[in-house]
Amino acid sequence: MPSSLPAVLRPLLRAVTYTRWLHLLLASVAGILAGFFHYETFRTGGWMPWLWFAVLPAPLLVLAALIPVVRRVEGLQAQLLLTPGPHDRTARAASGIATTPSGSWRERGRTAVWLLLRLEVGVALSALTVQLPMLAGAFTMAAAGHRTHLKGLPAIEAPHWWYALLAPLPLVLLSAVAVGAGALMAGAARLLLGPSAAERLAELESRTERMLEHNRLAQELHDAIGHALTVTVVQAGAARAAGSPEFTERALAAIEDTGRQALTDLERALRLLREDAPRPADRPTLTDAERLLESARAAGSTVRAELSGPLEALPGPVSREGYRMVQEALTNVLRHAGPVPVSVRLAAGADALELEVRNPLPAAPAEPGSGGGRGLRGIRERAALLGGEAETGPDGGEWRVRARLPLRQLRPGQPLG
Repeated sequence: MPSSLPAVLRPLLRAVTYTRWLHLLLASVAGILAGFFHYETFRTGGWMPWLWFAVLPAPLLVLAALIPVVRRVEGLQAQLLLTPGPHDRTARAASGIATTPSGSWRERGRTAVWLLLRLEVGVALSALTVQLPMLAGAFTMAAAGHRTHLKGLPAIEAPHWWYALLAPLPLVLLSAVAVGAGALMAGAARLLLGPSAAERLAELESRTERMLEHNRLAQELHDAIGHALTVTVVQAGAARAAGSPEFTERALAAIEDTGRQALTDLERALRLLREDAPRPADRPTLTDAERLLESARAAGSTVRAELSGPLEALPGPVSREGYRMVQEALTNVLRHAGPVPVSVRLAAGADALELEVRNPLPAAPAEPGSGGGRGLRGIRERAALLGGEAETGPDGGEWRVRARLPLRQLRPGQPLG
């Protein structure tokens, strides 16, 4: 839109001005149809029929507002015709206009007020849309020297050229009323068709849930894909350094198996991005921990595992998050210490799951503060989410990752995951 145009003319170049105009003109259709049942309204002509159009359908609209789906239909129309810009999911949510059926009597009442307001404003604008251009035409004819006497309009018995100065005024008035009425109805739609408090709360909960899912997805990708890439790099380096065809064959088989598992984890993540999230039961649990241990062994680490207690009976959230915590701990070992001996302890008790991963500190220790990477922070975040605690850091010449996840509050309903 040219910036040099006067501000008063810019609304006339916006498409939304005319879609709002159309939205209001459609509202008068109900009145015109109702007018067919009152033949006298058409005989009078002029402005009188428009008064009947504004009154006759009102009771029917109030009854229609009691039907829940009417609110949805009106909301969709309002979104498409009253709000400018693209109408993708984000834009529709930002419009402030709901598209859900009425769920309470309060929403039905607001829908009834909206229908009546749209009827009255629509009929008034429709009347002006018909009558004001006719008045402009009458002034033009009078300026050309013709007498005019149109029904509903003042008669012009003494035509004169100066009527040409008045001819544009009805059209200017019509444009101003159309722009103002459209803006008024857009605001009224947000007020009367906007989401209720319950709908706002539900949307907030849904948005929060999506954010949590996206955060979980980021952590899943970091843990799963990071682990696979680390194992692959370590395996490839060890195979090249060993110079043994037999060892190379085993390393390639391990890389193939790790890559296949990484593709499975990546597919889960992509399904989540497509809003087709995998069921929690499809995600790996601690009963699959042996796969992690074999992956670390294949990378050259000597893994000593101590598994105790009924791991298969753990609550789903604890078992799934525990799997990822062990996975990240082993990834951290391979990434920073290389193929060193590792001890893994998993103990499922009556009240809590305890897991611990230990490995010798590398010969060249990391600089102070460098151990708080995204993966170790993710372990602490997972533990905190389940109401537990996790510790990571040096302990007696070894690097230790230890976590304790409580079970009692999760066994009955298992609300997470």
